[in-house]
This record gives sequence, C-alpha cells and structure tokens, in this order.
Amino acid sequence: MKNRSGTTLVPAESTESSTPAAPTGIRERIRAALPSFSPAERRVADAVLRDAMAVIHLSVSELAALAETSPATVVRLCASVGLRGYQDLKIRLASESIPNDQRLLGDITADDTVSDVAHKVMDATARAVSQASRTLDAAALDRIVDALIGARRVVFGAVGTSAPLALDTAYRLVTLGIDASFAPDVHTQHVTARMMGAGDVFFAISHTGSTFETLATARAAQSAGATTVALTSFSRSPLTELSDLSVVAGSAETAYRVEAMASRIVHLSVLDALFVSVSRRSATSTAHLALTEDVLIEHRI
Repeated sequence: MKNRSGTTLVPAESTESSTPAAPTGIRERIRAALPSFSPAERRVADAVLRDAMAVIHLSVSELAALAETSPATVVRLCASVGLRGYQDLKIRLASESIPNDQRLLGDITADDTVSDVAHKVMDATARAVSQASRTLDAAALDRIVDALIGARRVVFGAVGTSAPLALDTAYRLVTLGIDASFAPDVHTQHVTARMMGAGDVFFAISHTGSTFETLATARAAQSAGATTVALTSFSRSPLTELSDLSVVAGSAETAYRVEAMASRIVHLSVLDALFVSVSRRSATSTAHLALTEDVLIEHRI
C-alpha cells in the first residue's frame, strides 16, 4: 500500500515480532525445555512436573534419588532453565503453588490480632521442637558428644542464618574447656578447615545441607583428616552424605519458608542438648564453668 506521496506503508502488525513469548512460570519453562534435556535430566523434570508440591519438601539428594540420578544432574537442569540452583527451583515452585499469605504466615489469618499471631507462632514452634525430639538419632547424638569431648579442637562451619548458632555453640563449648572456634568469614572458615588434622572435629550447621560454602569447607576438613559432623534439616543431603556423623532435625515449615525461624530454633535446641550432654560427661567441665562464671561477674553490675 502507498500513500499519496508514493511511499510504501508497512502494515502495523508486520512490525511486531512473530517470536512467541517465553513461558514465565517455572513449570512451563521446564515443560518447554523437555526436548533439550538428557535422559537423566528428563527424569528430574518429570518428577518436578508430576508433583511440584512434593519436590518442595525434598532435598537435592532426595530428588536425585527419586529420579534415579545424581544431585549434579538436578543442579544442571536448574541452570538450563535459568535458575541459580536447586533452592531457587524450590522457592519458585512454592511461589507458584502456595498462596503468598500461606507461605509466609501458615495458619495465621487476616483477622488475627498480634496476640493471636504470637500464640500461633509459639505453638507451631513448640510442635516443631517436639516433633524433632521424637525423630532424633540417639546413637548419632551419643557419638557426636564423644567426638566433641575427645577432640583436640572443634571448628564450626556455617553461613547465613546458621552462623549465629555456630558462633553461640563454639563460645559455649569454650566455657567447658573445649578448644572451639567459629570464624564468620567463609574464606577464613575454608582455610582453617584445610589446616585441621586427625583428632580435630569440624562441625557444620546447615538447614538445607546443600550450601556451597559449607560443603566446600566440610570437604576441606575431611580431606585434611578431621572428623566431620553435620546438623541439618534433611536426612538426605550433600552434607549428610559427606559427613562422618550427622544429626537431622527438621520441621514442617521447611517446605514453605525455606529460611524460617522454627528450623533454627529446632537446631538451637539440639545444640543445647549436645552442650548439656558434654558438660555432664566431661571431667573438667565443672571447673571450667566455675571459671567462666567468675569472669562474667566482672561484666555485670
């Protein structure tokens, strides 16, 4: 078509791209990429598409086992659809499958008062601690206590919201006369772990058991000959698989609020139980606790 001056007019619709828009939902993205996956990746994709809600509850090792493949394959699939890792996949699945208010607030409703919220949160946390206590591996706890008492030194590894728990536990073991330490900087953790040896204990704390920095530090300690101990929320995770001793203590809310407080309180309770058990068994703990109390008097009015 030409205008009066003879210039050819281009129809408006021809200026628009004919390329279809990329799918925005993570399940749609996975479904669209199915033809490009390897057979192993396809099995992972099928598991995700078959039951996204179930995947939210699984660790990377558990999903890999379900798909009869390796955690590395799960991570490769995540990267191939533009995700930053398995945790990113779980968060995307949760955001698409669970209403926002349920993900963040659980059974709390819009009509609840601050008092109602406080009671519900505390009740849920109490249930999480109670449920975890019934599933703890007593034999593993016993061996961990022996390892801590007999260690030449104990080095903790943790990042993010697990770091304060590691710092607190290291300090409390020091009050029992145990040479324990925690460095907040991950590079320092990694270097320190590599300098460990036989007779030392490396204690990793990780909710997911799949944090890159904590895994790298645990591997360094293991290669140096140290005994590796793990506290995590998932029975099958990369961290539990490489640790000599592990204790698993999770909570129901880990499915929705990946970094919620209840799981940290559960872990803190387990660490407190270990501290009390070490103090009861250690022959020198009474004397060291007395020294600690004597020092702390100087810092109080």
